[in-house]
Amino acid sequence: MKIGLVGLPKSGKTTLFNLLTGSSVATSKYDGGRAELHTGVAGVPDPRVDRLSALFNPKKTTYATFEVVDLAGIEKGERGALDAKEFRNADALLHVVRAFTDDARGAADPKRDILDLEMELILADLEVVDRRLERLEASIKKQRKDAEVKEHEVLGRLKIALESETPLRAASLTPDDARVIRGFTFLSQKPILHLVNVEEKAIAEGERVVERYGLAEVAARQQTRVGWVSAVIEAEIAALEGAEQQAFLADLGLAEPAINRVLRECFTLLGLVSFFTVGEDEVRAWPIPAATRAQDAAGAVHSDIARGFIRAEVNGYDELVAAEGSFDALKKAGRLRLEGKDYLVEDGEVCHFRFNVAK
Repeated sequence: MKIGLVGLPKSGKTTLFNLLTGSSVATSKYDGGRAELHTGVAGVPDPRVDRLSALFNPKKTTYATFEVVDLAGIEKGERGALDAKEFRNADALLHVVRAFTDDARGAADPKRDILDLEMELILADLEVVDRRLERLEASIKKQRKDAEVKEHEVLGRLKIALESETPLRAASLTPDDARVIRGFTFLSQKPILHLVNVEEKAIAEGERVVERYGLAEVAARQQTRVGWVSAVIEAEIAALEGAEQQAFLADLGLAEPAINRVLRECFTLLGLVSFFTVGEDEVRAWPIPAATRAQDAAGAVHSDIARGFIRAEVNGYDELVAAEGSFDALKKAGRLRLEGKDYLVEDGEVCHFRFNVAK
């Protein structure tokens, strides 16, 4: 799963990309607004993984991850870069919104920037719809095909929504409609997190960004979230370790680096949950879409396990911790379940898959 980073120049977007992925892309590379892309992988902090690792003392500990695509800053009206294939293929969008004064760009106005970005997404999608409708109309005139007539009808309704400045994530679509437009990768249809990038002195009121900047209507939209971070301060926090980092966080009134929260919010925005595999070799969190079947979850570990799937041994994280990592204790207590291929794996469950590739 992949999240696309977008924002105006000087919003702190690339600083955030570096924090999310552990990269070291120079922010000056984006000053000119060139349509450059950078990609990276973000690891999601999870205290449950830490606890399981402490219980099993494995050779390796692996956190859940997701991909991040960083699009160069786009100015209002310059939406050509939004057509980049890697960006359009993102499953969700993270919009970094400036809430600090910049000498070159002046005073901040988060609500304005959010509305401007949403409009660019809408207009980019409208261009795609118009081009496709034009081709469909020409084709239908030559030979009327039911599939093309249906596609024309669905796109016609989406065009009306877009022209009324409604993002497609808020459009009413039936499952059949969704299948018809599945291949279009519409930008305004993707879930979006508007992340308000505040200055240091505003950190104490970070949780009030919705009220402070008049974003209640934005936050109430479908598949839309509003969060906050101070990317510059987070970069300073990331440069510290151990007691020194904890002391700095305490001075700021933070229980943990805010970037940890942002990573979890992105993970949720992507519709992902984690299940765990544990043992002496590795404790690992596996990211899967919510409501994934057990056989498909097994495929996340290895395709052979899915192909030869027999049963999944499943227990809850809390149950395993209470048993101090003892599966024997769970069996005696009747808390180690055997589930079939159609069982829907839940967040935080520990799974061991029985399989036979010879079958």
